[in-house]
Amino acid sequence: MDMSQAAAIVLSVVNSIALLVIISVGLAVIFGMMGLINLATGEFLMLGAYMTVTFYRLGMGFWVAAILGSLSVGLFGIIIERCLIRFLYGRLAAMMLATWGLSLIMIQVVTLIFGTSTQSLPTPLGSFKIGGYSFSDYSVVVDVAALAMLGLVYVVFTKTRYGTMARAATLDATMASVIGIDVRRVNMLTFGFGAALSGLGGALLSALAGVVPTFGQQYVGNAFMTVISGGAAVLTGTASASVLLGGVQGLVSNASTAFFGSISLLLVAIVLLRFMPNGISGKWGRRF
Repeated sequence: MDMSQAAAIVLSVVNSIALLVIISVGLAVIFGMMGLINLATGEFLMLGAYMTVTFYRLGMGFWVAAILGSLSVGLFGIIIERCLIRFLYGRLAAMMLATWGLSLIMIQVVTLIFGTSTQSLPTPLGSFKIGGYSFSDYSVVVDVAALAMLGLVYVVFTKTRYGTMARAATLDATMASVIGIDVRRVNMLTFGFGAALSGLGGALLSALAGVVPTFGQQYVGNAFMTVISGGAAVLTGTASASVLLGGVQGLVSNASTAFFGSISLLLVAIVLLRFMPNGISGKWGRRF
């Protein structure tokens, strides 16, 4: 194996890890901080992609469109929390059924508005070569964006007043209410923040794949496996699971095909949960 081939494998593995981060970090926030299983997370990714396409076609640059797209999904998440989710806290089965129904409704509404034809965006930036291998500059940007999203989650939940209140509400909602924290408002903002992160993930993916109403379904399985494998710790759990699962998937994909890479990810997640039912972070005794 020459140096260029080794570099190609390393970049491919890093990209696999980054993709898992950007599709799962929004779900991880909602699951880890609120204990909710949002079955509509794939549709939040899809909505972020469509909003990015829409803003781009209105004449905005890709990065501006991506930011506006993610903020739009965050606002949508706040509305959904106020109108639906807030009535279902503590009722896991009802929450799963409601968010599953929401996902079906979102797919149908988007289909009515945009149709079933594939929407596409030009991939930003150019490409570079290492030996005989060509790589997209945008793939490197996605890797950096994944780190930036993890960094944003860290800053928001550890360095801001809202983050302190959110972690207090996660540890003991009753005690948080007693000391004056508006738990309902904190939950609303947390759900909106998680939705915005999913929207940003969809925005970043919109330049890599064709956008259709079922866009999110191709990613939602991997997102759930990453979050459940990582456990309740939002940042460290998601990061460690992404490295493990994405690393295995990338290596197997390079050695064989993308299909076997996906199968390997599933098998590793199954084995991991067999021996660590609460995920990688399950024994750490902390939420973050």
